[in-house]
Amino acid sequence: MKMKGTSIIIVLLLIFFCLPVYTFAQESPLSRLDSIADEALQMTKVGRFEEAKMLLEYFSEEFENVTVEEKMFSMDELRILTVAHDDALQSVTNTSITNEQRVNSVTTFRLVLDALSSQHQPLWTEMEDPIMSAFQQVKEAAHNKNSEAYHDTLNAFLNKYNIIQPSIKLDIPVEKVQQLDARITFIDRYRQDMMESTDAMNELSQLETELEKLFDGVTEDEADPSLWWVIISTGSIIILTLSYVGWKKYRGEEENKTERLKD
Repeated sequence: MKMKGTSIIIVLLLIFFCLPVYTFAQESPLSRLDSIADEALQMTKVGRFEEAKMLLEYFSEEFENVTVEEKMFSMDELRILTVAHDDALQSVTNTSITNEQRVNSVTTFRLVLDALSSQHQPLWTEMEDPIMSAFQQVKEAAHNKNSEAYHDTLNAFLNKYNIIQPSIKLDIPVEKVQQLDARITFIDRYRQDMMESTDAMNELSQLETELEKLFDGVTEDEADPSLWWVIISTGSIIILTLSYVGWKKYRGEEENKTERLKD
């Protein structure tokens, strides 16, 4: 009976200390908006632009309700999100642009919202491989002095970088973003001169270093401190409880031995 009662205590302790985990996992006010944005992106990817348009318009209505009640964003955050949303809405109704451009625009919006709602590793960091791969092609074309390939690969890199650029302004200190953007703008504006310059590879190498720092700074797997507190607290309670149970059992056995010796 003692062991059964102890087991019940352990179970209750587990339930009690795991409740914060469930609380942390509850949907935030942004979770529904995040789902709407993701659904709009999926509709855009499969060419269902009318449905994507309706979802983006529905997002506006829901977003207004959330922000009025919560007041959770700064003016800069609202501006970035509003611009991204407007661009996405215009793109899905614009028949003069390509499907890829539509997808890119809605992806930008999706990543911006995620950057606002995620507490840890944002979705835009998943663009690291395609962006760095595109940049390697730029460096290769520059190294080979292939002007046509250089222009094409640089355009491809810029298209990919522009997808995440609004998002990084939400997660990275403004001075670092400005420094990175300035270097990219310089390479783009003077692309022809870059091909003829002996310092071209040096400029590209410096940009590569900054891009690596950009992703390295946010891709570390940092767990929520509150979640770590729950894990440590729960583990400590379990260990203490088991230690207490073991000590009680040992003491009971010793008392029984003593009683038998007396008898």
